[in-house]
Amino acid sequence: MNIPFSPPDITEEEIEAVAEVMRSGWITTGPKTKELERKMAEFTHTNRGVCLNSATSCMEMALRLFEIGPGDEVIVPAYTYTASASVVCHVGATLRLVDVEKGTFHIDYAAVESMINENTKAIIPVDLGGVMVDYDRIRAIVESKKSLFRPSSKMQEALGHILILADSAHGYGASQNGKMSGECADFTSFSFHAVKNFTTAEGGGLVWRHVPGVEDEEIYHNLMLLTLHGQSKDALAKTKLGAWEYDIKGPYYKCNMTDILAAVGLVQQKRYKSLLARRKEIIERYDEWIKDDDIMTLKHFDGGNISSGHLYLVRVLPYDEEKRNSLITAMAEAGIATNVHYKPLPMHTAYKNLGFDIKDFPNSYEMYKNEITLPLHTCLTDEQTEYIIENFNRLRKI
Repeated sequence: MNIPFSPPDITEEEIEAVAEVMRSGWITTGPKTKELERKMAEFTHTNRGVCLNSATSCMEMALRLFEIGPGDEVIVPAYTYTASASVVCHVGATLRLVDVEKGTFHIDYAAVESMINENTKAIIPVDLGGVMVDYDRIRAIVESKKSLFRPSSKMQEALGHILILADSAHGYGASQNGKMSGECADFTSFSFHAVKNFTTAEGGGLVWRHVPGVEDEEIYHNLMLLTLHGQSKDALAKTKLGAWEYDIKGPYYKCNMTDILAAVGLVQQKRYKSLLARRKEIIERYDEWIKDDDIMTLKHFDGGNISSGHLYLVRVLPYDEEKRNSLITAMAEAGIATNVHYKPLPMHTAYKNLGFDIKDFPNSYEMYKNEITLPLHTCLTDEQTEYIIENFNRLRKI
């Protein structure tokens, strides 16, 4: 067999939707993008949302909306992809990396609490693999530290506490205690990249909870300014009779989503319930047959958590890096593509150059050295799933 790690699940319906947009003569940001924004907000039980060219842009624009920058600190887990942290660098704020909690796949809540000071303006928790972090716990920490919070912008003052900006790149469709990803953090960013459960090829979405005293339409308008060069009207609005004139409100950024991409997303949204159900079937099969005293897996359906089922992370606890890498090679030789999520940020050159050292993040390193991610996608057949299980269980014991 030849089993890829994470191919996109694209049908003729998505292809026809793109063709329809191409034939329409309107291919940039327009009615399809606006419709996808409405569908995304409805799906996540939020009032409003924006669709942009990436989840990275979504997070960065949220930081810019709150005017977080030089002199401010933002807390991010060390065990994540670079996008969670690079956005902090983009806005000129100080990155504060925190370890994961020992024996878990999520951020160390106690370490977050101890790291907060008067300069802390945001926390970016990461919903690894589609499993949401404990947002009640994070919100309780933020509430307990309100006396330290020093707002320095209108939006920060309106929010009244440290911004909880969820990196839920993996978490579109996840829920916790009956609340969707999007309802729990102050702002939540999703990825619609090609390898994600829900794809627009490239792209992302940002939704938010109501900010006291600030209308959702004002937030939406300000995000539109930030993401379309500061232009007071988008291209669609300028097509109205006599409506060519516009103003540039600020020298801002260009990170909009196109209708071509949104057309793919609208079909994916129609199909998404069945896609999530299929991922759950595969996870349950993995959980049943991949278990041992020396195995630790990310729990996707545990307590109040319902995962979006994005990644199947497995730790082979006795392994070190060399042994783990040998297993990856052996799986590849059997025709099975696997991956590692993640190499901690302090192990990368960019973050070493910022002064971070993996020795200060022992739990993240322990996670990384023996972690392997198995294929989990809706193009997998039952036969392929059985083949992956059989080979993983066999090869890890050699």
